[in-house]
Amino acid sequence: MAALLLVLLLFAVQSPPVPSRPVADTGTPSPPPSLSSDNGTTTHPNGTLQQLPQIIIIGVRKGGTRALIEMLSLHSEVAAAQNEVHFFDWESHFQKGLPWYLSQMPYAFPNQLTVEKTPAYFTSSKVPKRIHHMNPDIKLLLILRDPTERVLSDYTQIFYNRLQKHKHYQPIESVLVKDGEVNLGYKALNRSLYYVHMQNWLQYFPLESIHIVDGDELIRDPLPEMKKVERFLKLEPQISASNFYFNKTKGFYCLRDHGRERCLHDSKGRAHPHVAPVIMQKLYKFFHEPNKKFFELVGRTFNWK
Repeated sequence: MAALLLVLLLFAVQSPPVPSRPVADTGTPSPPPSLSSDNGTTTHPNGTLQQLPQIIIIGVRKGGTRALIEMLSLHSEVAAAQNEVHFFDWESHFQKGLPWYLSQMPYAFPNQLTVEKTPAYFTSSKVPKRIHHMNPDIKLLLILRDPTERVLSDYTQIFYNRLQKHKHYQPIESVLVKDGEVNLGYKALNRSLYYVHMQNWLQYFPLESIHIVDGDELIRDPLPEMKKVERFLKLEPQISASNFYFNKTKGFYCLRDHGRERCLHDSKGRAHPHVAPVIMQKLYKFFHEPNKKFFELVGRTFNWK
């Protein structure tokens, strides 16, 4: 009888399950694993486990990846890594191997799908092969915005980063245009040549394994886009209109989850710098043909200028 009481006491004080949703970092370390196996999982006595992701948000930078993973985390069957892992694109991380990658994943219950997001994956030529080698059946989410708007968001992020660090920054016109023409040496432009990067992914994954989220529509009306994501991932429909509310002050939708309301960080949704109309026309003209090639490649059109 004494032994039975001791077992019950130990069970009663056992650690609670780790939440499946991203939460603020409290400085509390993750529970130490008690069992490691060779099947891509690390388990904990409370029934949660770390597992290699079944879903990866591969990009694109400034396409809305943070909004997407936050919205996806509203679903009870999804456990999301809080930080960008950069395993497949950073050699210093990749050389640590899959055990290190696994250690970066959240603790989740067995019925949950694990997702991580690293926007730089989409434009890195070596990443598709590496992910395919890990799991050829993985589900990939790619969120894209109007290429011109994405370039402006890219510049805006760098502009504010340099401003906060009191570093010199170049006016946007000087990076977008060189000698009167679109500056092909500007990296942000390359990131918006979606068809170039998509061709690389389609060498390793069928189009059916990659769901493209319309980032512009996700901003305007998030629910329809998230219902498409649920269907692609074969998740039970859970995300509803009650999970979203429009914040007039910020000018975009925020999230409501079990009575708790939260908005994206203030760094999201910043106003773009003014760009002369003549330069904007140069950008629209520059992206016209690449956009057309992308539409043909994926069999789908987007409302891009």
